[in-house]
Amino acid sequence: MRSLDFAPLLRSSIGFENLNRLVDLASRGEGDAYPPYNIEKVGEGAYRIAMAVAGFSRDELELIIQENMLVVIGRANEAQEATQREFLHRGIAKRAFERRFQLADTIKVTGASYADGLLNVDLVREIPEHKKPRRVAIDGSNAQTTIEAPIEDRRDAA
Repeated sequence: MRSLDFAPLLRSSIGFENLNRLVDLASRGEGDAYPPYNIEKVGEGAYRIAMAVAGFSRDELELIIQENMLVVIGRANEAQEATQREFLHRGIAKRAFERRFQLADTIKVTGASYADGLLNVDLVREIPEHKKPRRVAIDGSNAQTTIEAPIEDRRDAA
């Protein structure tokens, strides 16, 4: 497969380092698909990442949020497990992993839970007041009112 070199297009850009990094990551492909995960929309502006981490305990999982990046790390304690069990067949993968999720500026992590071999990370979209669309009166007054639904949603309703 031939890879595309975006370097000539990005040389003259200033302030788009995050975009440059995203283009670079997208052009490389996903790579390892372990552990599998789902991203669900669970409500208006609410999302959940469900990650299958069978065999891991809570102590072996770590979530780190840095800037707009959510990093999920799993560190299997192989030394402890080797002394406790002898496997005749091992079909459940339990290897160390690091999975990264790029979050938009308006997405915040609100919590995480672990049950039945699934790590659930809850996210919510929080749009700051200054980024919400506002209606400005044309009659010359300085009154502004916040529009509840984004412009795209109001077009769909019409």
